[in-house]
Amino acid sequence: MADVYTSREDEKTIEDILSRGLQVKAPKWTVMRLALAHSLRIPSPPDEALDRVKEKGSEYKLEQVTGQGQGRSSVGQQDYTDAIRGLLNVYTREDLFADDKAFRTHLQRHIRRGLREFRRGWRDGHDFYQFLYQELCAGQEQEYEAEETDFGVRLIVALGEIGVRGEVTESQDGPRITRYLVRLEDPNHLDLVRRGLDKIAFALGLQKHGVFPVETGQPKVIGLDVPRPRNTWKTLSGQNLLEWARTPHEGVSLPLWPGVDVTGTPVTFDLARQPHLLVGGTTGSGKSICLHALILSLLTGVQRERLKLFLIDPKKVEFAPYAKIGSKRITVMTDVDVAQEKLAELVEEMETRTTALEKVGVRDLAEGHRKGLLNIPYIVVFVEELADLVQQVPQAEEHLIRLAQKARATGIHLVIATQRPDARTLNGLLRSNIPSRIALTVQKSTESKIILDETGAERLTGAGDMLIRLSGEPLKRVHGVYVTDDDIAAVIRSEGGR
Repeated sequence: MADVYTSREDEKTIEDILSRGLQVKAPKWTVMRLALAHSLRIPSPPDEALDRVKEKGSEYKLEQVTGQGQGRSSVGQQDYTDAIRGLLNVYTREDLFADDKAFRTHLQRHIRRGLREFRRGWRDGHDFYQFLYQELCAGQEQEYEAEETDFGVRLIVALGEIGVRGEVTESQDGPRITRYLVRLEDPNHLDLVRRGLDKIAFALGLQKHGVFPVETGQPKVIGLDVPRPRNTWKTLSGQNLLEWARTPHEGVSLPLWPGVDVTGTPVTFDLARQPHLLVGGTTGSGKSICLHALILSLLTGVQRERLKLFLIDPKKVEFAPYAKIGSKRITVMTDVDVAQEKLAELVEEMETRTTALEKVGVRDLAEGHRKGLLNIPYIVVFVEELADLVQQVPQAEEHLIRLAQKARATGIHLVIATQRPDARTLNGLLRSNIPSRIALTVQKSTESKIILDETGAERLTGAGDMLIRLSGEPLKRVHGVYVTDDDIAAVIRSEGGR
């Protein structure tokens, strides 16, 4: 009987990594152990669905995967079984030395999850060794700490090259950014700093990533947010998000938790007060993970009993797992004609709710809830890709505009996402009625202007780095949480049992 099973997709991943990633002749367990290491870096436990293999690939014994009973050999194979069992022991907080079956189960889950993450994160043709370095060594800060002082000196030198004199008075480390507080000798040099940000970034070797200025409230002191090398980043997990979302917030109807600010403080806002949200970012920017973070915020939040979600997914990929929860709480629509009909129904629902608000004499749904006069649920509509939707059913755009214009008070809110932030996809009328925006990394400054009405998103670091402009608030930089399929599956299981 085998100890670990893989799927056909897993086997293809192993073969691709050996032949085109590592480019060496090596046994398959080489990739499987790398996958195990990658999975163990993810705080969220792997989903139980990884126990089931629909299309079987291969079967492996512990002798192959962990080297059980191999001792040492001339080909470098040796027995790591106890070491791996110990690592899984710590991760699961179970006694896997006493339960061999559970050990094999957890081993398979982690290996298969690691292979899945390889499929998602690595692209054929890219340097696999560099990918591994970034994924397995991220957060190891020894090298950065040794060079911290030198980097501050380099910043002062870079400022001097644009004619600005000053000194670093303090530095603050966040998950990805170090904020340097610089006291300027001449306050008139502030404009020189703002105009010279691209030159400063170039002098620091930041490539396309930018240096962002920050107001400090201190005389003659400006903050400069400088991105660090990726191997020093600290990743926030979906488990952090779920803990934040379970925290009650008085007076907040629809709390969303996109991530943390540059100093590592969790960021939250009330969608009901925004009242709609536009999310834009290029492929690979982390847009889809950001949407999942917002959905999990709502599903885990304290108001989830008074909430219905409508998820429109023209690509038929991202929102499919949520269909398992059931139509009473969530409706997932992949057919664009069905989505267009549902949007039309929501316009009618908006008018019905407006009449209900007038009848009981309240301004909005939140007041109706607070006074106990209405028991109508909030409705949040997510559109995964606006461009695909309106291209196939143009009339859907009209419904979205009407909802954006009038639905705020009735408790119907929109979260509209696109990876094509251009004037054709986002017309002026729709944009003007969605004042709150999230911009992840984009390719051009013109795309940043479409989303935020200003440049900056083209200089973000990617992987969930975002700029958020909420209605009536200054621009804020946020690093997104890393939501995995396992986090989504855990919430879905919880909701399915309700």
